[in-house]
Amino acid sequence: MNDDQLLRYSRQILLPGIEVDGQLKFASAHVVIVGAGGLGNPVGLYLAAAGVGRITVVDDDAIELSNIARQIAFTDDDIGASKAAILGREMRRRNPDIEVFEEPVRLTADNASALLRGADVVVDCSDNFAARFAINDACLALSIPVVFAAATAWHGQLFVMHPSVDNYPCYECFNPSREELDNSCARNGVLGPLVGVIASQQAIETLRILLGMPSQPVLQVYDARHSEWLRINMAKRDGCHCQSK
Repeated sequence: MNDDQLLRYSRQILLPGIEVDGQLKFASAHVVIVGAGGLGNPVGLYLAAAGVGRITVVDDDAIELSNIARQIAFTDDDIGASKAAILGREMRRRNPDIEVFEEPVRLTADNASALLRGADVVVDCSDNFAARFAINDACLALSIPVVFAAATAWHGQLFVMHPSVDNYPCYECFNPSREELDNSCARNGVLGPLVGVIASQQAIETLRILLGMPSQPVLQVYDARHSEWLRINMAKRDGCHCQSK
């Protein structure tokens, strides 16, 4: 680590639990962010600023005017451009030390393993259940921890999956029917700062995983209207296929 890097990350390095060794862990890590929208924007910017050495952004969408109010890496000048490409550009602007790779494709059950293999952590910032279950299945098979999250209307939720930890539930444990619910922002609306709150939590959980800090099998739910957090203890569901992993 050179003098400029020591200065750039000095406020993190001061923290017990990070210090120089932790910063070097960040620098050597590879994180894959699936989704470059409302959640993916702050997650990408925070992880880039924190010095995560290699970050891959997976998203096939283009920027629209309706995105600008909450997807803070984008401006009106970016409308029509690839979300993955513009987010990658903004991440590199914030930290020239890191490598950012863009995958302007839609993650599916067919390509999930190829896109996620080799990651130290996967951050689910997608906006649909098909992608979440594809991530869940691939990361169970590859034994990669995942930081799942969603935000719509006034509510957000966050859940960390650790396939390598005994008795840790997976995403399917609390949605066994794999039902595709329409919780999209286009249908239900969303409060812009809400996605920032949830995304910040995702970034923190990602850094904690890279540092080797333990996580609890807890579903965190945030009610922005009443400014309240609810923590729900989770357990593996009987019969879920994650029990065989």
